[in-house]
Amino acid sequence: MPRYLTMVRIDENNTPANGVTPELMERMGHLIEEMTKAGVLLDTAGLTPSAEGTRVRWNNGELTVTDGPFTESKEVVGGYAMIQAKDKAEAIEWATRFVKIHEDGWDITSEVREVVEG
Repeated sequence: MPRYLTMVRIDENNTPANGVTPELMERMGHLIEEMTKAGVLLDTAGLTPSAEGTRVRWNNGELTVTDGPFTESKEVVGGYAMIQAKDKAEAIEWATRFVKIHEDGWDITSEVREVVEG
């Protein structure tokens, strides 16, 4: 069965003032439990803010290592889920359910990409 990485993209500078509410955490917990029981969810986590990240870049034989914050960043990967689904349509269905549990005021995108084996 194919695996898919869903990357949750957000604008760190434009999130709701009240952040992640207890109600959102409860809905997220229920969805994660459902995905786990269905055998779909392999791993998931949120990520620290991009200001705490480091970029390692190789460009034309030159290595650069840059600590955050990154002034040019707007949309960043805020979390991920590694899922196993029968096909891309099912993976998109789970990603859709995840973004829809968020309250109004959130601008959230989930990018779904199949993991290339071997």
